[in-house]
Amino acid sequence: MTTPDDRRYSESHEWHKLEGDTLTLGLTKFAVDELTDITYVEMKPAGTAFEAGESVGEVESVKATSDVYCATPGEIIEVNPKLEDDPSLLNTDAFGEGWLIKVRVSDAAPLETLMTASEYERQHGD
Repeated sequence: MTTPDDRRYSESHEWHKLEGDTLTLGLTKFAVDELTDITYVEMKPAGTAFEAGESVGEVESVKATSDVYCATPGEIIEVNPKLEDDPSLLNTDAFGEGWLIKVRVSDAAPLETLMTASEYERQHGD
């Protein structure tokens, strides 16, 4: 697993990539591999405001349904439209085209408490 070092990682296996005040959120390759074949993705719609640690949607696979959490408070500004037609993008490109949502962050400080790529890889194998 090559974990990109330009983002932070949560215990619940989401990656958070901040660019300015916009955060892109996705699931890690480790999480996607554990879930196996992703069959459905449902994120809350653009315009939804939420607090840090709240569920922003869910991902279903042949094995389980998992909630998706964002470490920062903010407002969803975009949901990845490609996942509606092709949820398997999470399986094939978890760190790229398989992103879930974009968020306008109201407080980025919680990102500092998340794991770096090397910390995440040490905890979840390579």
